Amino acid sequence: MPSQLPLALQLREGHELGNFLAGGNGAALAGVREVVAGDDRQAFIWGAAGEGKSHLLEGAVREAQQRGEDACLLPAEEIKPLVPAVLESMEQFDLLALDDCQLFAGDAGWEEALFHLYNRLMARGGRLLVSADASPGALGLLLPDLATRLAAGPVYRLQPLDEQALQALLMDRARARGLRLEKEVAHYIILRSERSAGALVQLLEQLDRLAMAQQRSLTIPFVKDALGW
Repeated sequence: MPSQLPLALQLREGHELGNFLAGGNGAALAGVREVVAGDDRQAFIWGAAGEGKSHLLEGAVREAQQRGEDACLLPAEEIKPLVPAVLESMEQFDLLALDDCQLFAGDAGWEEALFHLYNRLMARGGRLLVSADASPGALGLLLPDLATRLAAGPVYRLQPLDEQALQALLMDRARARGLRLEKEVAHYIILRSERSAGALVQLLEQLDRLAMAQQRSLTIPFVKDALGW
């Protein structure tokens, strides 16, 4: 593996398939699990920012590693500043998870490298998970054959969680952090924040830090003060 690549392989704590709140995205979660289990070779997950694409891919890599397999997360944002040749040996992994594939669209060098990596990985019997903000055909790829290969397996569009699911997500993540978050406080936060899972998790992390620094509980008055609402 190229020496500069390990920086791209870090998994964030808390992103597991077991704590992914699916809501209306049960089919996507099941499809990712099938790829991890080896029952399917590939899957493509797309949707807006904050809807759980990175969570699914990171959870899949973690679960595959726990099964004793070689699995690797490739966040496009981290590897794009490198050179396409960084992908030359990546087919050695049992499972590859390429996050934010749209960042490579329109770059001929990276698209060609991804095209050849896909072919080598499939020839070796590996599996592939890809996420993006649009479907394979709508990414604006220069290589039609790459779009065709990315769409060769199941393609899942993630749907936003409804208010009830977002509240359950927020309270579940608070419990995981050892925080007590009452329903009315969670409801208050959801009504006034960006309604995406990713944004709410980031907001909870911010509130956790502030509550710890000020030695305060997560109450509505504290949230108002902390966030200026």
